Amino acid sequence: MDQYWRGRSSVALWSFMLLALAYGSLLLTYETLTGEARTDGVIGVVLGLYVCSHPASNVLDVLFEDGGASRRASCEQRGIAWYALNLLVLLAGWFAVLLGIIRFTT
Repeated sequence: MDQYWRGRSSVALWSFMLLALAYGSLLLTYETLTGEARTDGVIGVVLGLYVCSHPASNVLDVLFEDGGASRRASCEQRGIAWYALNLLVLLAGWFAVLLGIIRFTT
């Protein structure tokens, strides 16, 4: 079994993205989750960095696998949709980090 199955599963990537977006929407709706701005900020930064780590890991896997980034990605099973999903997850993670930093510094 592949030990990196979570990072390579599109279902897992979708769930990580939804988790980051849920944090952001709850924070924007209720203005606080725990009652303390610093704690909300720490949660956002840690959650965002965790979410961003999976697309970053996938990019490193592509760069260091057989042939590296120069091999043809069009013949792979994942293709452009896989890379677009990784980009969306990365953006959602950055959104959570940004909200966490803003909440932490206020």
